Amino acid sequence: MSNGMRVDLSALDEVIRKLLGLLGDMESAKTKAKYETNIPSSAFGNDKFLESNALHAAHEEEKVRIENIIRGLHDLIEKFGTSASKVKDKYAEQEMAVEKNMGGGSGGPKGSAY
Repeated sequence: MSNGMRVDLSALDEVIRKLLGLLGDMESAKTKAKYETNIPSSAFGNDKFLESNALHAAHEEEKVRIENIIRGLHDLIEKFGTSASKVKDKYAEQEMAVEKNMGGGSGGPKGSAY
């Protein structure tokens, strides 16, 4: 079945490891965007500054937009990592099956002791 091509499973492992690290970084970004970018409406002015409410509303809209962008990126990275992990597992299973078949089902190329 093999056409002489091989898949570097260690490279797939490295991709998966880096994606997991990136997911950790994305969690930090998600937390910061949600909790560390709050600006109270009073920071934009008081009732005498009529545009203060509009500025605060615009800030809140952009804050939510950024949170949604980060959530979307997080979901995309998570989906890609899950897919890469499944692909690696399938290749590893196939490699084990090929090795088993090449050994005649005896567990290795030397044959069985029985």
